[in-house]
Amino acid sequence: MAPMKAMKKAMKAMVARKGAKSVTKGGLAEALATACDLKKSDCSKVLSALADVVAANLKKTGRVIVPGIARVLTRTKPATKAGKREMFGKVCMIKARPARTVVKAFPVSALKQAI
Repeated sequence: MAPMKAMKKAMKAMVARKGAKSVTKGGLAEALATACDLKKSDCSKVLSALADVVAANLKKTGRVIVPGIARVLTRTKPATKAGKREMFGKVCMIKARPARTVVKAFPVSALKQAI
């Protein structure tokens, strides 16, 4: 059990970069406002509207491309049966789960090349 805890701790350390934080909606609105000479409140409304439009189109078509950023699409995961499965040398009981739709996002090539 101790090696699993150590491995999880190491993974968290790799993921969480020291001092690196994600930009917030307000921070992103501020950056857009200064870049485009607009009010921060207007940029915040644009971000909210973008989220609403993407969600509506994703529900309708299952695929949306946000130009220069990402391709967002839905995927249907199949149902799983209940039963016993062997994981890491142990036999575990697995509950049945219904089919579900998940949302996935993939960066566009322009974003990959920028990094």
